[in-house]
Amino acid sequence: MNPRKSGKAFQKIAGVFIVVILMPLYGHAQTWKPDKPVDIIIGTSPGGPQDRQGRLIQRILQERKLMDQASSVSNRPGGGGAVGLAFMAQHKGDAHYLQVVAQPLLGNHVAGRSRLHYSDFSPLAIIAVEYVTLAVRVDSPIKDAREFLDNLRKNPAAYSVAIGTVIGNATHSSYAHAMKAAGVDVKRLRSVAFSSGAESLTAAMGGHIDAVAGSVSTVLAQLRAGKLRVLAIGAPQRWEGELATVPTWRELGVDSAQDLWRGLAGPPGLTVAQTAYWDAVLPRVIKDTEWIKDIERNLMVNAYKNSADTLKHWRTEYAEVKALYTEMGLVKVK
Repeated sequence: MNPRKSGKAFQKIAGVFIVVILMPLYGHAQTWKPDKPVDIIIGTSPGGPQDRQGRLIQRILQERKLMDQASSVSNRPGGGGAVGLAFMAQHKGDAHYLQVVAQPLLGNHVAGRSRLHYSDFSPLAIIAVEYVTLAVRVDSPIKDAREFLDNLRKNPAAYSVAIGTVIGNATHSSYAHAMKAAGVDVKRLRSVAFSSGAESLTAAMGGHIDAVAGSVSTVLAQLRAGKLRVLAIGAPQRWEGELATVPTWRELGVDSAQDLWRGLAGPPGLTVAQTAYWDAVLPRVIKDTEWIKDIERNLMVNAYKNSADTLKHWRTEYAEVKALYTEMGLVKVK
């Protein structure tokens, strides 16, 4: 045999051999999974919608054995989720930490409540959507949403409206978006923040405030107890079941339908492999029967976006929030 050809043949065989040997190592380098317990951060107090969903995610991960490691839930309330996000920011590159997030992830930066931008975190998923209602106590003199709008067009400060825990949060944004679309001067609205959604409802039912803008899951218990009337909902189409008689803003001639989404974010700097792990696991959570039952019970939408689509959503909504906050006089960033 020609020595030169023999040498080339040997090099080819050796090259194939090296590739075969290294394939398991290469594959290992491209995958990731938790090697210690996972901590799910909740940026609100126990008992609220974010807390409920975070604990349900943790339970499904654990009971369905969707991952090998244990998991836990930690409440770090304050600043519309800003306290939890500040904690998350300290764990760069560690995919063992997740936080349940919502629109304040975007709005807090626009309003100057936090220096942390959405791009400071790793998008993982949007997991559910619900919508904001406008509700009044059952014996309120406000008859319906048309009367409410007519009076606010004449005098934007005619009614005091509870908007949750912080000015400029997701419920406030949704409510203000509807009022702006209705031709109301949003800078003159009397929006009142309370320390919790429960306090907002108590104030409305006690007659201390005229109305409350709250997510469906927030007002649902008092609606079922016959203590609240829902005047309108910011959904794209009329709901069924318990909200079947409630008009959407669009049905009332107001072009407004705002998603109140909830999702999951990771610390800054997660790798492609770490993100891919959660892209594979989280769809299994939202397909679980217990998750679906909870979504249906709280009249939410079982919506899922993967990490890439979540980032696109954040980018689009950040621009929309900034434009709305500019109208409201709330922008603190350029």
